[in-house]
Amino acid sequence: MDKSTLELLAKYNITTNDMMNGIISTLSVEQWNKPFGGFFASIKEICNHIYGSDFGWLKRFSGLREFYYYKNSIFEKTISFKVITMESIRDYLEKRKELDLIIEKFVNELHDDDLKATLHYSDSRKMPFDRNFGNLVLHMFNHQTHHRGMISIYLEEMNIENDYSNLDDML
Repeated sequence: MDKSTLELLAKYNITTNDMMNGIISTLSVEQWNKPFGGFFASIKEICNHIYGSDFGWLKRFSGLREFYYYKNSIFEKTISFKVITMESIRDYLEKRKELDLIIEKFVNELHDDDLKATLHYSDSRKMPFDRNFGNLVLHMFNHQTHHRGMISIYLEEMNIENDYSNLDDML
């Protein structure tokens, strides 16, 4: 894992979320809450899950060393797994944009030594883990991509055109 790859993924994250969220911003409340058959039953649930997961990973990452990004007051709160913290599209869009900028700041703070380090952390069930830090950061970005794909499918099910996932446009 190298920093330039993570910088590309941070840029991709912001760009892709901006495109996806442009579509989400046009959804009605009914479409935002429309139930589907997935584990996360609606676009609202998936968006809340992605946000909560990113938030949780950023909190865990702060356990490696002192990071400037972590001084943001946003991290004074706790978000639990599968809890809806943003009911409205507007609230989600505002908080997502803020978190994406924090993710970019986090990546900009990384050093090569960080990416080789081991992070000791506990998951949401309090299970302890020791994992390579760079691989965990990559996991955070991969997790976002996975769930954006789910959102794309839900949009397609509602006959809403979407095509926001082209990483090759950034290469």
